[in-house]
Amino acid sequence: MLHVGLFDTNSERHLKLCKARSGSSGILEVTVQIIVPIKQVPETSNVKMDPATGTVIRAGVETVVNPLDLYALETALRLKEKYGGSVTVITMGPSPAIKALKEAVAMGCDRAVLVSDRKFGGSDTWATSYTLAQAIRKLGAYDLIIAGERATDGDTAQVGPGIAAWLDIPLATYVAKINKLADGVLTLERLVEEGYQQLSVPLPALLTVVKEIAAPRLPTLRGKKTAKHMEIPVFTSENMPIDPSFLGLKGSPTKVVKIDTPKVTRGGRTALANDDDAVGTAVKQLIGFLHEKGLV
Repeated sequence: MLHVGLFDTNSERHLKLCKARSGSSGILEVTVQIIVPIKQVPETSNVKMDPATGTVIRAGVETVVNPLDLYALETALRLKEKYGGSVTVITMGPSPAIKALKEAVAMGCDRAVLVSDRKFGGSDTWATSYTLAQAIRKLGAYDLIIAGERATDGDTAQVGPGIAAWLDIPLATYVAKINKLADGVLTLERLVEEGYQQLSVPLPALLTVVKEIAAPRLPTLRGKKTAKHMEIPVFTSENMPIDPSFLGLKGSPTKVVKIDTPKVTRGGRTALANDDDAVGTAVKQLIGFLHEKGLV
């Protein structure tokens, strides 16, 4: 079993925080404060790109919670049910992204935060992870951040690890199973090419999870009622500790130089075989075609 950063300063700070949670009996109360970053993605597979900015055109497109983020939400909720604590869901986007946050609350999340500002528009994964990391710092103490493996629109799998890098906390990707939480250390299994790798990860930490970890639950009626009446705070560039040079399209080091739509130019030949005579003719045509292409 591998042990990740067991004696770093983050772990020492976290152990002090855990001790502060001890009850009057002196027995350590194991609770987990979890943050789940989610994303709204286009519902359709027909994603269109802006050739000028190289970003996804989202106007007029129906959006849903990124399907792979649902596994992160389910993992967080199961940990809360097992160990106690709370789950805060956070997303970065325009005001309609509140819909995604309320869906997460309806599933069982306790708090929701929208990170929204025109200055954040056009962010690449580097700028997005920076902005979300600063929002998480503003939220305060946490034990665990759980993210989906990747977003279905960008398909980069970079934002989760990027958040961990900005926050300087341990990271475990492609987590397929969480075995135990004890003494401020999470034991887990991550999916690798050869099978599964066992890890011990000190908290606070960030995990990205895969589909194998859990089947997402559906929102409940009680959860929907809670979500309907919940006031969701908005974090902006004005109320977060943030460096303006790292924001949005201008603060994104990734530049899309050109976008092309692949064109299918492959042609074909049809050989009809409707009766016995036509079958022989079709076979001769096929053999002739293969010889012509140098395949036989």
